[in-house]
Amino acid sequence: MPATTVPSPPAPRRPWSWANPLTYALALAVAAVSIAPVVYVIVGGFRTTPQIVADPAGLPDPWVLDNYARVLTESDFWRQAFNSAVIALGTTLGVVVLGVCAAFVLARYTFRGREALYTFFTLGLLFPAGAAILPLYLMLRDLNLINSYYAVILPQVAFSLPITIVILRPFLSAVPRELEDAAAIDGAGRLSFLWRIMLPLSRPALVTVGVLAFVASWNAFLLPLLVLGDVDLHTLPLGVQNFSSQYTSDTAGILAFTSLAMLPALLFFTLAEKQIVGGLQGAVKG
Repeated sequence: MPATTVPSPPAPRRPWSWANPLTYALALAVAAVSIAPVVYVIVGGFRTTPQIVADPAGLPDPWVLDNYARVLTESDFWRQAFNSAVIALGTTLGVVVLGVCAAFVLARYTFRGREALYTFFTLGLLFPAGAAILPLYLMLRDLNLINSYYAVILPQVAFSLPITIVILRPFLSAVPRELEDAAAIDGAGRLSFLWRIMLPLSRPALVTVGVLAFVASWNAFLLPLLVLGDVDLHTLPLGVQNFSSQYTSDTAGILAFTSLAMLPALLFFTLAEKQIVGGLQGAVKG
């Protein structure tokens, strides 16, 4: 006699509520407000300045590529992009390495004053970098670091460590102690356990802190403005200011330069979006 299959009961339907359309409408409004300026800047680079003056909210007619070509060939864009990349990658590497080391100790070691030390790091979230810009400049000047990559990288690493530790510590704490004991039985030391087990399991958090550090460093303006007096060391945010000061009446060219300057960070953030969401969710749960 053939076996009969019992149909599974239908999934319960969620009750309809006015809150659902309101939530989606609010999310769409926030997304539109966030995306509209970016789209305007990118599309504006394909227009001419007379087109923008005649119709600021219009579409390119015709589409012009000269602005982007001129920025890529006649300006200091590539040199400034190189400076931004060196500083952003150096900052990201320093933040991830030092953040992992500090978070690992605070998550896996038990010692007197551990929670007080963690609280000290979290208080760094309340300290704005702008408030320390003057003593920071004087300290960097005394260390002869002005007009060097280190003058930007080291302070950015220091100011990014609090959020890095806050995100990484819950991930490193969530790894079961039994897994660490099993690794110790197999002959793995603490550093080997960190490298082979902890870091792969904490990949979403590592990507999150890496992307946040990279984007923040790429978009930094005030610190490079004060410590990078040499034009050859200027980053892209400073390049945007220099370009807009040099070509004040060329609105379309300024929009093209601005869109190219923000494009790498925007793409980097977009490609790692899922990892960032997972890393932040794990930090909140922890």
